[in-house]
Amino acid sequence: MGIMSCSKNGCENIMCDRYSEEMGYICYECFSELEELQKLKPEINIDDIRNWMDKPKNDNDYTQPMINLEKLFSN
Repeated sequence: MGIMSCSKNGCENIMCDRYSEEMGYICYECFSELEELQKLKPEINIDDIRNWMDKPKNDNDYTQPMINLEKLFSN
């Protein structure tokens, strides 16, 4: 396998083995993040994924921090 850079904006990972003709290469780390996003937003579509790929790697506009339920519902 050659060196295939991740197509996610701002990702510096190489040796990516997942590929999409529309999106390009994606590393394991970014793919895992995208899977988590899909769990939070099951209605995600190709345009959402394309926008996510274009956003810088550490820009988490799509997800909100989890609410600490222990803190919210304290004893």
